[in-house]
Amino acid sequence: MKQYKILLMALAAAMLPGVAAHAQAPVGPSPAAGSISTPEAVGTAPLAGTASAVATTNSAAPAATAPDVSKTAAPAAKPAAAAATPQFEQPEPGIGQPTDRIGIQPQVTDIGKEALWFHDALLMPIITAISLLVLALLLYVIARYNRRSNPNPSRTSHNTLIEVIWTLVPVLILLIIAVPSIKLLARQYNPPKADLTVKVIGHQWYWSYQYPDNGDFEVVSNILTDAQDKAKGEPRLLGVDERLVVPAGAVVKVITTSDDVIHSFAVPAFWVKMDAVPGRLNETWFKVDRPGLYYGQCSELCGARHAYMPIAVEVVPPADFAAWVKAKGGTMPGQGAAPASSDATANSPVSNPHAGTSAATPEPSAAATGPTENASAPVAPTAQPATAN
Repeated sequence: MKQYKILLMALAAAMLPGVAAHAQAPVGPSPAAGSISTPEAVGTAPLAGTASAVATTNSAAPAATAPDVSKTAAPAAKPAAAAATPQFEQPEPGIGQPTDRIGIQPQVTDIGKEALWFHDALLMPIITAISLLVLALLLYVIARYNRRSNPNPSRTSHNTLIEVIWTLVPVLILLIIAVPSIKLLARQYNPPKADLTVKVIGHQWYWSYQYPDNGDFEVVSNILTDAQDKAKGEPRLLGVDERLVVPAGAVVKVITTSDDVIHSFAVPAFWVKMDAVPGRLNETWFKVDRPGLYYGQCSELCGARHAYMPIAVEVVPPADFAAWVKAKGGTMPGQGAAPASSDATANSPVSNPHAGTSAATPEPSAAATGPTENASAPVAPTAQPATAN
């Protein structure tokens, strides 16, 4: 009986190194691969024998400290990426940002200029005239028909002329306002063909911009600190680390949506304001011919840090825009993989179920159209690695 116990103990001692190596294999990534071991590798590790299993255990142990090195290296790579992003325009006082004047910001789009004329040349004079007329009538009534000046009040209950005047005059005023207002709305919501599409996504509390026409890359825009704003000469609470960059003279279609709550994409100098609603795509557009830097903010109460969601739109010449796209890893239309349509929404599988069908179908290669004896040649067997069950 004692001999059987000694034999069992010897077998257990011989098996312990293999079991320990098998249990420790998933602890850390292989130094050669630099990634976490796959289940297949873990399952086949004991098949190589005790010696190889022990070697795997010894080599995997130092690799467990690799994450600490990556943590210290990550901050060093971040400034390099930020420096690689070109910024062409600088803030210009009085243009594209709040000013000390009473009124609307200077407009840089055709629709914005028309809306500014509508406000300053039509609405304000009419509103001012109506307010002054009502104030004058009120003061006249107070002075003329008080108890001291008019102890015996008039019994007049109807006056046809006055009733016709106060009915027709408001109707005429509304007609004068309605005609240019409807024209402005029609232009604003009847956009021309887009040269560039940008998808704007609101988050709590930052913005992200996607460029589906330029390789579908994305930039994430966060607010700068007060010290960073001061160092870069940007208005306080309006500077961002990543700007929305568009080419000058291009019709930019903006598709807005949200990742969480309702936000609102608003740039006053463009006369643009569109809500970003979760689960819904809204559309607006603008066309700016003047290069520059234009600021906006989220204009819908969206939570505790609603006031810290600035927007910075950088309008640059087309050549600078192409350089910026290249720096971001994107492509210009006609270079590399370009969408099948200039309208990026036409390539969406939601709006166009047949989008991408032709691109997904591979073109026949020269090998496929070659001689028949090549096509019928037997396929050489390939070695397939064993996998653990």
